[in-house]
Amino acid sequence: MSSYWPRGFHPGGRIRKTEIEAPTSRRRHREVAALQAGPRSATAGMKVQFAPLNIPLRRRLQTAATLQWVFSFLALAQCCLAAFVLLALSDWWMAAVLYAGWLWLDGDTPSSGGRRSHWVRSWNIWKHYRDYFPITLVKTVDLDPTKNYIFGFHPHGVLVAGAFGNFCTEATGFSRLFPGLRSHLLMLPFWFRVPLFRDYIMLGGLVSSCLVSSCKSSLSHLCSRPGGGNVAVLAVGGAPEALDARPGALTLQIKNRKGFIKLALKHGAQLVPVFSFGENELFDQMENPSGSSLRKLQNRLQSIMGVAMPLFHARGVFQYSFGLMPYRKPIHTVVGSPVLVVQTPSPSNEDIESLHKVYLQSLTELFETHKHHYGLEEHQHLTFT
Repeated sequence: MSSYWPRGFHPGGRIRKTEIEAPTSRRRHREVAALQAGPRSATAGMKVQFAPLNIPLRRRLQTAATLQWVFSFLALAQCCLAAFVLLALSDWWMAAVLYAGWLWLDGDTPSSGGRRSHWVRSWNIWKHYRDYFPITLVKTVDLDPTKNYIFGFHPHGVLVAGAFGNFCTEATGFSRLFPGLRSHLLMLPFWFRVPLFRDYIMLGGLVSSCLVSSCKSSLSHLCSRPGGGNVAVLAVGGAPEALDARPGALTLQIKNRKGFIKLALKHGAQLVPVFSFGENELFDQMENPSGSSLRKLQNRLQSIMGVAMPLFHARGVFQYSFGLMPYRKPIHTVVGSPVLVVQTPSPSNEDIESLHKVYLQSLTELFETHKHHYGLEEHQHLTFT
């Protein structure tokens, strides 16, 4: 007869309390565990971790500022080119013709110091961009404003975020830390051929550069300024180094990079090693070891177009799992002591090799001296290739 009674009852007609409490307590335990785990576990099954809704306004402004910076690097040039073409095909085609004439007349400006605007460099948007990571510019010694300098920036990273924040804006106080000096970040000439885009990037202090015989004029112009005061910032590793930019990477492509050494000797510009701690922590990148099919394709595209094509990713605007927004990782850009350079109008190979060796030693000392302050271990060292 007992099989005919519903579970939890017995012939006396009373409910057995333990049969109700057991599932109720288990359910309550699961609810408490879910609350304690937080939002991460709630999205773990979907592999997407969404940003909370109650983010402070200042962080939203930081994200917006960084989003426009990423857009400027990845898509603004294409948009500017499309706008110019549409203008040329519209009833306003004469404006496009006039601008094309301006391009022809102004063609040498990107390689002759550019057209810096202190107003643009001081926009508040760059302060929000700085605080997103955040970015810090660290000064170790005073620099004589009567001399010209070449800042060797290391590592290149994926999008040289630290170099842009420190040397193309006033957000980290470059002019305050180094009074009397004007910074110019050198960029591939390819980008200065894009209508409208070229004029925008020059306002931040970007200038054309390419360390081959056909286009050294920009760096030479900056390094030979009478009275000094110019700082040419060069990401020495260039596009090839960007293909190896990933968290934890400490390999610099510099052994065969000697063009900037030769120009420093020729013009007597002082060499200053700069290391940006955290630069490689901003993006993940698809595995592309040397010799792999992907790396061969990337090298081939680079040889054709002149720009690197790293397949990188990090986080998104509204979620933390995937996207092209950089991670919020601190960047500490340390400016080292200048390497003494004696002007040699016609430097020999021995002169170049000797100064190159001294520069590498100075860069190594800078890294080893400061790495402990920024989360690196004793066993972590730079590797030069």
